[in-house]
Amino acid sequence: MEITSFLPPDIIRMIVSAVVIISFVFLNAMVMTYAERKLAGHFQRRPGPMEVGSHGLLQVIVDGLKLIGKQLILPKDVDRPLFRLAPLLAFIPVVLPFIVIPFSEKLQVADLNIGLIFILAISSLNGMAVLIAGWSSNNKYSLFGALRSVAQNIAYEIPILLVVLTVALMANTFSLKGLVEAQSGMWFILLQPVAFIIYFIAGLAETNRAPFDLSEAESELTAGFHTEYSGMGFSLFFLGEYANMFVVCSIATILFLGGWHGIPLPFLEYTGVFWFLLKVYALLFVMIWCRWTYPRVRFDQLMNLAWKYLIPFSLVNFIITAIVLVIVKL
Repeated sequence: MEITSFLPPDIIRMIVSAVVIISFVFLNAMVMTYAERKLAGHFQRRPGPMEVGSHGLLQVIVDGLKLIGKQLILPKDVDRPLFRLAPLLAFIPVVLPFIVIPFSEKLQVADLNIGLIFILAISSLNGMAVLIAGWSSNNKYSLFGALRSVAQNIAYEIPILLVVLTVALMANTFSLKGLVEAQSGMWFILLQPVAFIIYFIAGLAETNRAPFDLSEAESELTAGFHTEYSGMGFSLFFLGEYANMFVVCSIATILFLGGWHGIPLPFLEYTGVFWFLLKVYALLFVMIWCRWTYPRVRFDQLMNLAWKYLIPFSLVNFIITAIVLVIVKL
């Protein structure tokens, strides 16, 4: 008996897509963990993990098993329902954007005509997860980290939104696939270099990456909003961060770097996937590079950068783009 005889094809497609996406999220976390530890070592002129497996390749698996085996400790005075909910809320929403990300012309789960708006709406839930984690922990350091994160996310979502609207105005679509197809002749990074720089800086802040990791500053707040978490609770925050980094770099690739467009390679059937992932992981490399190169900024410097520089520049860029497009159409 065929499986399609008792399950509709759409349901089968949804199940297969969910399994593939979740598997890719875990695989990406493993690759990024190993890459970050090795790159951090080389940036600091040390070898990084070397003992477990060849050049430390199995270290990630060992660390993952250790975290899975650890007990999820519930401190005495935490808000138990919210404390348990926060890690799930940090992980599940960052998986959903993979549904609309076009890895190539034919490799996409669903092409929504409002795909860009869908991702922006889902990504805003990450701030809610951090706030719930900090509030429910009943720990002053966690609460300080959560409040910092909320203020940071509110500030840096504005320039991201303005930049996204600028590119959507040029392509005249909110479909991610449509945005890539609009760059078949010229990538938007050549037309919008300022918007790309603003987006990348704001993306670093949105993902709470150094030098903007004020919500989990170890030197000030122990571990910030996830100070009280252990085991799989901490692991879900960890997985969510790397998945969020991948989504931010994917959107940058789609908006500015032509998505799957590149030089056709005769020995690769899915050339688009190769070019898309190459661009995404190149941006992820720059994110890691920034983390291990620049010192952490102060919180007032973080907020001033957003409100005094990124937001005005992105607003002016949006207005200039709109005026130019109107003049061109006349």
